[in-house]
Amino acid sequence: MACIVVTEWMPTGIERLHTAGEVIYEPALWRARERLFALLNDCQALIVRNQTRVDAELLAHAPALKVVGRLGVGLDNLDLPALRARDIVVVTAGQANSIAVAEYAIGAMIALARRLLAADRSTKGGAWDRAAFGGGAELYGKTLGLIGLGDIGARVAKRALAFGMRVIAHDPLITPMHFAAAELGVALMPLEDVLRTSDFVSLHLPLLPTTANLINAERLALMKPTAILINTSRGGIIDEAALADALRTGRLGGAALDVRAQEPPTGDDPLATLDNVLLTPHIAGLTAESQARVCTTVADDVLRVLRGEQPLFSALN
Repeated sequence: MACIVVTEWMPTGIERLHTAGEVIYEPALWRARERLFALLNDCQALIVRNQTRVDAELLAHAPALKVVGRLGVGLDNLDLPALRARDIVVVTAGQANSIAVAEYAIGAMIALARRLLAADRSTKGGAWDRAAFGGGAELYGKTLGLIGLGDIGARVAKRALAFGMRVIAHDPLITPMHFAAAELGVALMPLEDVLRTSDFVSLHLPLLPTTANLINAERLALMKPTAILINTSRGGIIDEAALADALRTGRLGGAALDVRAQEPPTGDDPLATLDNVLLTPHIAGLTAESQARVCTTVADDVLRVLRGEQPLFSALN
């Protein structure tokens, strides 16, 4: 019988894992590294979200580990070369939370374009200021620029087109034959052209050495002063100090950030004081429906690996 350690929140799927053997489920275990190391000594499977650092130090305490399940799609907390060197299989949730993230991106665009949060606060405070909040923008006829046109980006594109938006994108890995470009009509452009042209810019790319601080002061300066930036990918893709400065000085219209360079942010957060910023705690992919899909998908693939079968969503193929 196998031993499976789950270090972070997993609302469903635990009962499936019990079919393989012992399951140690402690949603805050990622905070207690030494305890985690001790528990991993005899375990064959580890399931994490984005807080658990699966690095060489951890792997040294897990001699029997065969598979790591990632409850999501981002891999920046996993040392993939170290995992590959040990022939440890890494499985992800595939596209299980893509719908949730795509809907969040569209919702954030509407909330900021119509200033819904500020209007809510004002009205709850006793005001009825139609003049102040009646000048919001429509999505119809506006240009959405997608940085990253993978599964989530393509889903955002499809929804934006339904609102009557023009959709353009930058993705060096996507060709004109890609579904979103060939069949949805998303125009592929250089990054700088997307930033200059767009009324809304939504980020859908992984955090890599080549994408860290991709949206920096120089690139923010290319954007329209009325433009709105949405980030549901990884916080490190944006230079947050440069973003705060652009928002504070009116060189950018607004931003919705579901992810931050430091999660949660520590100390004084300059972005938290700005009325044209929507901040949420990394929840874009967390709906009841998406989490059921994510947990089930990862649990089933972990079980496949433990049975000696091929997983459906391996990150190291």
